[in-house]
Amino acid sequence: MSLTPEQLQRIALLARIDVAPGEAAAVTERLNRVLGLIDQLQSVDTRGIEPMSHALDAQLSVQQRLRPDEVSEPDRRDDYQKGAPAVERGLYLVPKVIE
Repeated sequence: MSLTPEQLQRIALLARIDVAPGEAAAVTERLNRVLGLIDQLQSVDTRGIEPMSHALDAQLSVQQRLRPDEVSEPDRRDDYQKGAPAVERGLYLVPKVIE
């Protein structure tokens, strides 16, 4: 896949990146290399390969030891919100920034 200058400008607009006219060719070249790598990855046959839950799963001979998912701290939300200027139904109320 190869990007056209129009596609590059559209991507730059959506990403809010200013691409100077002198940089357009170099940026297009780098993006085309990235897209080429993605095409290579997508062409690999992955049928029958089980997904990993973590990148280290392939290197470790034993599973990672994980702590049990248990509550270990008391709920102190009310204590923390006592000092807040405005709270409603457990949420901090803040002034509106964007109109």
